Amino acid sequence: VRRTNFASMRVGETLVLVGATVGDLGASLYLRELLGREDGAPPPVDLTAERRNGDFVRALIGDGAVSAVHDLSDGGLVAAAAEMAMASNQGISLRLPDTDAAVAMLFGEDQARYLLAAKDVAPILAAAAAAGVPAVAIGAAEGEALSVDGLFSLPLARLREAHETWLPGYMESAV
Repeated sequence: VRRTNFASMRVGETLVLVGATVGDLGASLYLRELLGREDGAPPPVDLTAERRNGDFVRALIGDGAVSAVHDLSDGGLVAAAAEMAMASNQGISLRLPDTDAAVAMLFGEDQARYLLAAKDVAPILAAAAAAGVPAVAIGAAEGEALSVDGLFSLPLARLREAHETWLPGYMESAV
């Protein structure tokens, strides 16, 4: 039995987004934390898609076709990419298919989605198409920052500092 996590991504690998992205922001962290709103229904759950996509990703792990996998849930694509980048100590450059819908694409919490890192993605994309699983190459493991199509570039050191210092700062302010 093979396993993987989201900390084993390596430079030069391609990132693949598995699952359909609608950009559902209802009841999302984006709305709550950035806009101060708690409206909208959470994304609908499609158990058929959950199983199909989960089985597909599990088979890729079992075959050793991917080096790192992260589910997309709270915070969406950008949160998963940030966690993978920090855990692997490897920058990520994302390329969005539609930068006009960047907020929905980056922060949408649509269900049944995964972010994968792999060296050879052509067979993965072909297998996904054959299985009816939405999949698209969306970026690369490169550099020392989390960047998105020229929309932003955040050095890993700064991202890590923000991630690791907020809780101690919060606890100090509560005293």
